[in-house]
Parts: sequence; C-alpha cells; structure tokens
Amino acid sequence: MPASETMVIVIGESLVDIISDPRRPEKIQAHPGGSPLNVAVGAARLDLQTTLVTHYAEDRYGLMIDQHLRSNNVRVINGGTSATSTALAALGTDGAAHYTFSIDWDINGASLPALAAVEGSTHVHTGSIATMLRPGDKATLALVKAARKHATVSYDPNCRPAISPDAAEARNRAELFVTASDIVKASDEDLSWLYPDRTPEQTMAAWLELGPAIVALTRGASGPVVLARPGRVEMAAEPITVADTVGAGDSFMAGLISGLSQLDALGTSGRQRLQNLTPAEMNALAAYANRAAAITCSRQGANPPRSAELGTMPVPSPAQQA
Repeated sequence: MPASETMVIVIGESLVDIISDPRRPEKIQAHPGGSPLNVAVGAARLDLQTTLVTHYAEDRYGLMIDQHLRSNNVRVINGGTSATSTALAALGTDGAAHYTFSIDWDINGASLPALAAVEGSTHVHTGSIATMLRPGDKATLALVKAARKHATVSYDPNCRPAISPDAAEARNRAELFVTASDIVKASDEDLSWLYPDRTPEQTMAAWLELGPAIVALTRGASGPVVLARPGRVEMAAEPITVADTVGAGDSFMAGLISGLSQLDALGTSGRQRLQNLTPAEMNALAAYANRAAAITCSRQGANPPRSAELGTMPVPSPAQQA
C-alpha cells in the first residue's frame, strides 16, 4: 500500500523531555517527547498519514508539543486538559537516558473522535505509559480492541518502572495488549524487567503464541531480532557514532510500520500477508527499521529520519526469496 494511502493512528502520551547531559552540563534542553509521540512523528516523516490521539494542555510545554506535531504533519486529537506532562531525562556517559516523570494520562475528552479515527484507520499503534497508567489505560485498550475490525495493531510496552513499579501488574497489562496486537516490539530491558525468570527470546516465543504475527526485539548495540512463525531474523546494529539513544526504539517502530506498509502488510486486507512474510522480507524489514534507529542514534534527541534519508525499503524479488 502506498504510504500516502496508509492511515496510521497512534494512541499515547505526549510530554516534554527535559534533558540533562553530564557531557554538556552547561546545556539543559527541553524537547517534545513520549514514545507514542515519537512513533507518530517518525511515521509521518516516512510519509504515512498519521494522527496522534493524545493529551496535553494549552500551557508553555503544550504549545511546544503542538507546534512540533503540526510542523511534522501529525494530525492531533487532544483528549486532555491537565497540565502537560514532563520527563526529566538524565543521560549517562554512554548516552543512555534514565527518566523521572511528572505525568497524567486521560483521553476521555476525545473518546468519540478517537473512536471514529481508529475505525477509519489502516493501522493503529500504542504503547508505553498510555497502556499502563490509569485512568487512560482502559480507554486505550478499548480503542485498540475497536480498531482490530478495521486495522492492524502494533504495540510497544516501552516499560517505565518509575510510572508502573509493580512488574506483575505491568506484565498482566502488557499481555492484554500483546494479545490484541498483530505486531509487537520490545527492548531487551523491557522483557528482562517484565519476565526476570526467563530470557528475552523465551518471552518473544511466548508472546508469539498469544497471537501476534511478528515480535521484534531491540538490543541496543547488539542489534535486533525479529521472530515470526515462518522464521527468525537476527542482525547486528549498524556501526555508528552514538550521540544518544533517545527515541531509537521509537524510530525502529516507525520503520517497522513503514516497511510493512511498503509490503502491503497493514490493514485488514494485509493481515494475511503479514502472517506469511518470507525470511527475505523479514530480513529486509529488520534492516530497514535497524537503519532508522541508527540514524536517530547518530544525532541528539528523538530526531527520527525522513523518507529522503532512509529511502524506500528494498523489497526482495521472487528470485531472491526462492
């Protein structure tokens, strides 16, 4: 399906990342963020028609978020009135970010337009705080369930123990969304926290049995693993100089969505295609998303690539797939 015809609805939090970098102590920067917001921007920059169902106020930080979304051609359905959420991101010497949050999540103010949006979509994505934090988590799950009649669904738990410290409860919530999804992406840190008694790859296999067609694992510098019933793909991360890792997983997710759109594997008409990807197509998909994440890591902040930077995904020919 051409990108211009793919309607992506992302459901989830918008917030402002206030970034403190010990390598540059004189510079504390504020940037729009939140995993779902980053996925929405990443998808829009890859030319997918994207709408974000979210929550922010008409305050200083909310206006920053609003301008960022609109400048990246992301449509907005805003369901909240509380103060705009923030996250203090303290970067380590390796560029990895650790977060402290001040956040609310409630989209009941936009329930009807949000429902209309998911019912008219090709693909719906959600994850992170929006799937864990009351009261909005229930509305998020209801929208995802409503979407399945009309769209494929993707989910990224993007766990935040500072927001949802009860791992058992978070695990139960995550499995509800995994069961309702066609594509799931998680980091090795997510799965190690949710399931400390088994390896991330064991969890990938268990999640695949819950119903998704694809489960993808990001492992930082070790590169991604993509698991589906037809097979498994593993590859190294691209060699780059890392500026920081903020938003890398979200860019990987946006790359997956874009790649699957190019394979005509999104939407109810593409669901069967999604379930029967060849190993060569899975490899091309993983490499495409891997490249999107690498570009983001090469520069500061959650700054996903545009289509002109990432290009189109090389789709394997029938001869290559034989």
